[in-house]
Amino acid sequence: MGGKYRITGNKYPRMRRPRRRGRLVFLAVASVAVLGVIGWGTLQLIDVFTGGGKKAAAAGAKGDCTTKADRSAATASPSPAASARDLLKPGQITVNVLNATPRKGLAKQTADELKKRGFRIGQVGNATKEFDKKIKGSGILLGPASALNTSLPVLATQLAGAEQRTDTRKGTDVDLIIGTGFKELTPQPSAAQALTALTAPRPSATAVRKDC
Repeated sequence: MGGKYRITGNKYPRMRRPRRRGRLVFLAVASVAVLGVIGWGTLQLIDVFTGGGKKAAAAGAKGDCTTKADRSAATASPSPAASARDLLKPGQITVNVLNATPRKGLAKQTADELKKRGFRIGQVGNATKEFDKKIKGSGILLGPASALNTSLPVLATQLAGAEQRTDTRKGTDVDLIIGTGFKELTPQPSAAQALTALTAPRPSATAVRKDC
């Protein structure tokens, strides 16, 4: 460069303006953050003064009410498969007592005890080859399909743990087939208590209150 503005020496003057973009970006980000905090605080104040907390409390109470109803339903006794009006009385049930064990005289002994408890006794003797020495449990209660909700549950109170089955027989008689695991009939006081509980009406699940 010539003329009036001549550069001398090894230092040159800065020809550009100092950068200010970094400051502008920082100020913009800070402004957005401040506005966000102010907006969030405003929403919190609106919830406090408009009763947002009450809605949350109401929702919590409603959920707790549902939990109580579910708990009541879970603790209520389930209704039996057979209603009390379908069950027969011991005097209306004819039982065939069949021995499927090697022990002699067990069928007669069991039949005599059932007779004392009010049951009618039919055939007394040994079990057929289908069941002879093949029942490992205390016994099997066998009857027609109609007996599943009428007589078999009643007879089951006299021999705890006995398996209940149905077949295609005609008539209403049921079989008590004594298994190798048989020791004795359920003690009479316990059997009577079980029979009373079987025929007693069951409580239903607690209804949900209307204010829930």
